[in-house]
Amino acid sequence: MMIQIGWCAGMQQAGMLAEAKLDYIECPLSSLPLEGNEAALAEQLASYAESAIPVRAMNLFAPGDMRLVGPDTDPDRFRRYAYKAGEAASKIGAKVVVLGSGGARKVPDAWEHQRAEQQLLGCLSFIAEEWRGTGVTLALEPLNRKETNLINSVSEAVRLTAQINDPAIRVLADFYHMEEENEPLSTLMTYKDWIVHIHIADTGRLAPGTGVYPYEEFMATVAAMGYKGMISAECGRWPESDEALHDSIAFMTAMRDRITDMARTKSSGHA
Repeated sequence: MMIQIGWCAGMQQAGMLAEAKLDYIECPLSSLPLEGNEAALAEQLASYAESAIPVRAMNLFAPGDMRLVGPDTDPDRFRRYAYKAGEAASKIGAKVVVLGSGGARKVPDAWEHQRAEQQLLGCLSFIAEEWRGTGVTLALEPLNRKETNLINSVSEAVRLTAQINDPAIRVLADFYHMEEENEPLSTLMTYKDWIVHIHIADTGRLAPGTGVYPYEEFMATVAAMGYKGMISAECGRWPESDEALHDSIAFMTAMRDRITDMARTKSSGHA
């Protein structure tokens, strides 16, 4: 199976991304009315399922007012939401749902860090049980310290995920956050069996191919991992023009082809 490339965007960009020949779109889960009217949810799910480009991944797991750790959690609400999230993602055809949600998992100043970890582990454990058999995997995303104070590296995410030890819970690696935290790309190789999804950007969290991120090293590492999952561009803002978008997608396509060639060379014993 070849690596698929996609872009994190709203459904309003689906047609444009389909025309640009991307493999999929990654949409925000929290934009679905999972806590609202069932008819509205059914209508939106139908529109996602009929999208011009497949919705293979979803991000922005938690609504803005949901807390996963700290004194203001609402476990019953979380369980209802998480169950419906897995059900909705499965109906849409998404394979991965990303749990970033830095605000939802930020540990309050007066709260013990270890206690917050246990709360998050409880959330992950519930998802592992409820999503089993849906075909949807939750990818825990490390975020840089400017966005949250809980899980800031791939190694930390793997440490928590390993405690759940269920194939429904895996880890996302984000090139931008790794750069912000000075986490070496070799970490990807170390934890290759845990990584189910990858996000990329470039300098300033702009479109891939526009900055000075070490993409040659990234491509070599991903090839060495034997990674065959999805890679989504997740940028701080939309490219400034259609031409800029197409240039970045061309960069990502060439990146994917180069990773494939590197992996093929390695497997044939000529590396």
